Amino acid sequence: MQDFQGKVAVVTGAASGIGLGVTERFVAEGMKVVMADVEQGTLDREVARLSEEGGDVLGVICDVRDPEAVQNLADRTLEHYGAVHVVFNNAGVAPGGPMLETTPDDWKWIVDVNVLGVAYGVTTFGAIMKEAGEGHIINTASEAGHVSSAVLGMYTATKHAVVGLSESLYRELEDTNVSVHCLCPNLVNTGIFHSERNRDDGVEMTAAQTATMAPLREAITAMGITPTQVAADIIEAMRQDKFWIFTHDITKQGLKVRYQDIEEGRNPSNPYENVEGLEEITKV
Repeated sequence: MQDFQGKVAVVTGAASGIGLGVTERFVAEGMKVVMADVEQGTLDREVARLSEEGGDVLGVICDVRDPEAVQNLADRTLEHYGAVHVVFNNAGVAPGGPMLETTPDDWKWIVDVNVLGVAYGVTTFGAIMKEAGEGHIINTASEAGHVSSAVLGMYTATKHAVVGLSESLYRELEDTNVSVHCLCPNLVNTGIFHSERNRDDGVEMTAAQTATMAPLREAITAMGITPTQVAADIIEAMRQDKFWIFTHDITKQGLKVRYQDIEEGRNPSNPYENVEGLEEITKV
């Protein structure tokens, strides 16, 4: 897809962070955007702002953990705009802390959002695009989908799953006109490390989790790139039909270290051992 004017995009997690940055860029490209999110107040505010600025946007409350809610999102999109050309499965959460202190409830929450939320988006919207004979599916994974750390075990597991899901989907749709893209950002200045704000099962962070999240929050604020930069990378990837979307050059360094470990029979090492800032937060 080279010309985005008049095309219809669906973005989950659209009211803040990467989702909002990408929504803004899509609108700037002349696209009509269905903004899906679980935060009613924030979603209403951003829909109103973008509408006042001339954007053609529709807000839909959607909990991606619920396949019926995702189906409703698709139905609302088709009812309102009559088509869907791009789906950005972006909604995600990122709790941190020692993996051995996690609970079944912790795992259910993160897997439901980060893995099943993407899967429901893929199966619901992918079928529509395949039948229509065109489209782009963008899944938000993470550098954590390739490189592990000592402090984001659950998150790393789910993002590895998104990478695998996306690669398999690419192969499944390789002979169609539906393109698949896997977004793997490093630190982006968003509220992802405050995602417990949307947890609805009454579970609160433990002392160890709180201690882990503090330096992560400081690092993402100090070192994170803007969502606007991520949006530019996504637009470029769609225009060039690139599967991998790496927002940071350092990601490839981490990948190289991992595969060198495998090639040379070494146990996993910290790929950021000598990288200022990243070295410490990967060992918290």
